[in-house]
Amino acid sequence: MTQWIDACATDDIDAEDLIRFDHAGATYAIYHAPDGKFYATAGKCTHEEVHLADGLVMDYVIECPKHNGQFDYRTGEAKRAPVCINLKTYPVKVEGARVFIQVS
Repeated sequence: MTQWIDACATDDIDAEDLIRFDHAGATYAIYHAPDGKFYATAGKCTHEEVHLADGLVMDYVIECPKHNGQFDYRTGEAKRAPVCINLKTYPVKVEGARVFIQVS
């Protein structure tokens, strides 16, 4: 079953930053892009399961804190070695001042 989960307030995430969100045993990363939009991905790097919330956000890229692999968080595309498996992404909607992600 697909459902929308209330993840955070819009002002919980500074522009060009991210936060970690845990729900039902899974970890997600929620990003506030330079264009003002919000995005969500799996919360751990596909290389060694490190939490991406500890990483560095630059424009539309999240850099893993462990080995500096990079992903485009809009699409999940792996952009720099050692990562070679794309990140799972999740639909996001904003209602009022709340950010929701769609999980199944």
